[in-house]
Amino acid sequence: MGKIGIFFGSDTGNTRRVAKSIHKKLGDDADAPVNVQKATVEDLLKYDALILGTPTLGDGELPGIASGGQTESWAEFLPKLEGADLSGKVVALFGLGDQEGYGHEFVDALIFIYNQVIEGGAKVVGAWPTEGYSFEASKAVVGDDFVGLVIDHDNQKDLTEERIDEWLEIVKPELLAA
Repeated sequence: MGKIGIFFGSDTGNTRRVAKSIHKKLGDDADAPVNVQKATVEDLLKYDALILGTPTLGDGELPGIASGGQTESWAEFLPKLEGADLSGKVVALFGLGDQEGYGHEFVDALIFIYNQVIEGGAKVVGAWPTEGYSFEASKAVVGDDFVGLVIDHDNQKDLTEERIDEWLEIVKPELLAA
């Protein structure tokens, strides 16, 4: 088992691709990314250091139940974390969004995960600057920064790898120290 657990939700596959890129860059310091649709709370709790990722869909929401009733993602997983003791855990977040098409709710889904892990007692690391993005509003901004790494794969795909590298320089020492 690696020291860092990576869990993600995905709709189009872009969040999965970012999770895989993060894993590749972390190498042996992390286990392979797991879609929360296939994870249990116990899977997540066995790690002291976590990287959690999500896209933002629809009206600033987490991905949820698919039209056939199959569990898709974070909307169903987060309620299972209610009451879970996350104290002592270090969590880094990343989110995908579309600043041009959904600039009025850019990466809003990140705040739901942020609030849940903070409520559980986790320490969240890896705040990310809002500079370099053009959006109207985001619930994922706390203070002056996003609560985690923000990727706009639709409009700024060319910046994705550079942003991941810079963010990992910030979060990796804190995650490995957990």
